[in-house]
Amino acid sequence: MTMFKNIIANFNKYSFLMGQLILRDFKVKYKRSVLGVVWSLLYPILMMSVMAIVFSQMFRFQVEGVSYLVYLMTGIIMFNYFSEASNNAMVSVVYNFGLINKVYIPKYIFPLAKCIFVGINFLLNLVPWLLIIILTQFGLGEYPASINLYYLILPYIFFCLFLFTVGVGFLISCLSVFLRDVFYIYGIILTIWNYFTPVFYSIEILPAYLQTLFKFNPLFQFLDGARTIVLYGQCPSLLSLVTMGLIGVASVAIGGYVFKKNQDKFIYYI
Repeated sequence: MTMFKNIIANFNKYSFLMGQLILRDFKVKYKRSVLGVVWSLLYPILMMSVMAIVFSQMFRFQVEGVSYLVYLMTGIIMFNYFSEASNNAMVSVVYNFGLINKVYIPKYIFPLAKCIFVGINFLLNLVPWLLIIILTQFGLGEYPASINLYYLILPYIFFCLFLFTVGVGFLISCLSVFLRDVFYIYGIILTIWNYFTPVFYSIEILPAYLQTLFKFNPLFQFLDGARTIVLYGQCPSLLSLVTMGLIGVASVAIGGYVFKKNQDKFIYYI
């Protein structure tokens, strides 16, 4: 309990600095861009449209009875958040070594700020996602997506995904300080993780034993929960909702513990 109180106190104390780090990331990302932040709205629409055509027409991927475009968008937006946020968090401590060596700053602020920054982009990406969902009601695609009150559960699912990502970010940002090879190894892991997560295909096409195995993938739980609401108009089971919460909390607890245990050694390696 004392640890959590200290984290909250530090968060309040350094919230301005975190805001400046996030603002800096926005300026760097959209520097010399004519459309600027508008790309956060346009990019997912253009990318999802291309991928939907490729996977549905060329590779003939379909999910029976639901809008494949919405199915694909849901998977890509959520997986891309995890991928981009964890990647940014991984390098955040090493890339800010100059600041860390000059003044005292709680080092967890750096991976956390990256996850929040990418999270803001994730929220912007939800705008075209919701637009596509609405357009399916007016004939876009073969099947309409579902619009229902269970959408109120989506913020909980997204928050659990955020917690899971923060925990992974703490862990790999700590490891990358001591071993730079993590930069390359994690890229390979993400590629494998992408294929082992049903982002663009349905888990139903897999043999029964693989379906069971894939359900142990934490990201599957988040994607499946969101798709259950958006595509099928159903509420995820209580077990599924509890599992997502436990995954998020466990990830932050484990990642935070490893990070806190080793952060005082960072200065000797960066």
